[in-house]
Amino acid sequence: MVKKKVLVTGGSGYIGARLCLHLANQGYAVTPLCYSQIPSDENWISKMDRIILGDIRDEVFMQEVAEYQYDVLIHLVSLDHNQSNGNPSFVSSVNITPVWSLLDVFSKKGLEKFIYFSTAQVYGMLKDEVVTESKKLNTQNAYGLTHQLGELICEHYNRTTAVGCRVVRLSNSYGAPLFEENNCWWLVINDLCRMAYMQKEIVLQSDGTPLRDFIHGMDVCIGVQTIIETSATHVIYNLSSGATLSIMDIAKKIKAVFASRYGIELPISAAEQKNKTEAKRYQLDNSLIRSIGFESKSSLEDGINNLFDYLEHNNG
Repeated sequence: MVKKKVLVTGGSGYIGARLCLHLANQGYAVTPLCYSQIPSDENWISKMDRIILGDIRDEVFMQEVAEYQYDVLIHLVSLDHNQSNGNPSFVSSVNITPVWSLLDVFSKKGLEKFIYFSTAQVYGMLKDEVVTESKKLNTQNAYGLTHQLGELICEHYNRTTAVGCRVVRLSNSYGAPLFEENNCWWLVINDLCRMAYMQKEIVLQSDGTPLRDFIHGMDVCIGVQTIIETSATHVIYNLSSGATLSIMDIAKKIKAVFASRYGIELPISAAEQKNKTEAKRYQLDNSLIRSIGFESKSSLEDGINNLFDYLEHNNG
């Protein structure tokens, strides 16, 4: 059986590096497209079909890359939430225009599937509701807006070309990074685990009531593989755990895992609670991606333990 050729933009990033390794281990011929430098991890490099260094905004370069005739393109490159509040023309040049130019170039080179990483932030503020993919979008920030526009481009190409475009609305991923240079310690669970390990306390910046759906990085990889391998024609998938937890729930779980591992009871402190009524818990429904075979493999406890394993091995 011929290996499917997969190109991953942002291939050395926090999600991309793990996704490339996972797909390579599953038998795909994987090409990470890296922006600034190629990672130094020899084991990771050895698993890749080829590694490309370059800028997705360079259309001549991307036309050369497309000559390799990839079967699947997974597009991960995006400015983060804070960076997306910058100058609109620059933000668009990273978050929006490449989606269009990649689809324009690769749709003419036999691409079968284009998987676009969007965000659950396109839904806006969530209340006491079950959030399915058909919910009307209500973006509240530039990050969500640029991804909504990216989704529209994907839907257009899915309709008008032979490329099967698939949109992943990701909740909040977490987990240990593959490479030390991956910028991931601002993520809530990662941050609180490192704080617990380094400072022997958990200090919340909020009152602990904000709600989030957290999905482990390995489950993100499994979700993407499921989308690659399905013949289903759904365009948009929520990629989430389906469980909504408060930040205080997370802190208490980290405290329990830490006590079990190290025999130390950590103090938890939080900002004063302004609203005495508990927020209604929404659910980011993942039944559609489960209907095509996705199953979560990592419990929250497993993910927290893996983070502590990483911190022990890398001295925090």
